[in-house]
Amino acid sequence: MVGKIGIIGGGNIGGVCAAEIASRRLARRVALVDVKPPEFARGKCLDIAEGTPVIGTDTVLEGSKGYEVLAGADFVINTAGVPRAMRADGTFPSREELLATNLRITDAVAAGIRQYCPDAFVVSIANPLDAIVYRLHQQLKDRLPVRKLMGMAGVLDSARYKYFVAQAAGVSVENVEAVVLGGHGDTMVPIRSACRIYGLPVTKFIDEDELAAIEDRVRKAGGEVVSLLGSGSAFVSPAWSALEMITSIAFDKKKITSVCAHLDGEYGVTGLFVGVPAILGREGVEKIIEIDLSDEERTALANSVAAVSRTCAEVDKVGK
Repeated sequence: MVGKIGIIGGGNIGGVCAAEIASRRLARRVALVDVKPPEFARGKCLDIAEGTPVIGTDTVLEGSKGYEVLAGADFVINTAGVPRAMRADGTFPSREELLATNLRITDAVAAGIRQYCPDAFVVSIANPLDAIVYRLHQQLKDRLPVRKLMGMAGVLDSARYKYFVAQAAGVSVENVEAVVLGGHGDTMVPIRSACRIYGLPVTKFIDEDELAAIEDRVRKAGGEVVSLLGSGSAFVSPAWSALEMITSIAFDKKKITSVCAHLDGEYGVTGLFVGVPAILGREGVEKIIEIDLSDEERTALANSVAAVSRTCAEVDKVGK
């Protein structure tokens, strides 16, 4: 059992994370930070805490507007950010405005981590994911080793790929192996050459046209959920995905998991956080796994990395 897990942002994802940590008995203590008035984080934690006798767990939950509640956390899950919501006049903030707002929030998150739990592993879910992880690294690189900082994207993107393949093939999701590389967005790259059903190539079960449609759906899966909900975005699957990463690290499982990790020459990329398969263990990101790619996949990954690089250049610009 982990001693303490901190969660920054008490919205849907943060709430699911807190409840799941308690129900799974993953940590002895949970700390939730959210700035919403009057005492949103405390209320959410109290709601979960009052249910702990029902599920038979003694997990202690504490909520606060301030980052001091994170003191001593072994892990931090960052969900803090604002979505691209319509203004009262019917207009939307530009990408640059939204990025600038979320980077200011991320700077506050980084300051809180630095002050109260500088040795924690950090798993960031907030979007735009690649840019937020990059900014956290900028703010914490003198303290937080890159192996302890990662973004949650690949777990979820790969899970969506597995689910769609399993549905199309008419098999259990447990029989499907799949991986998605690249940035967390429309340029992500489902790796068909690495997709297996019961160890067999996926093309033995699904024809190429249907696979192409599935892979396109994977790239747009987040937007599909948003359009169906009408308000808000996916929250259960991202929360489960983050906890999958934490579990692998906390219990030193050495599980190969897709994560947004810092690359230092792997896949020909240096200095960016990109979705890749990695071994997660007690040291965090212990090893990046390089997959043999087809020429088409290699080109698609290069395009995705270029998109991540452009976003990070925007981060550098906003930071000046």
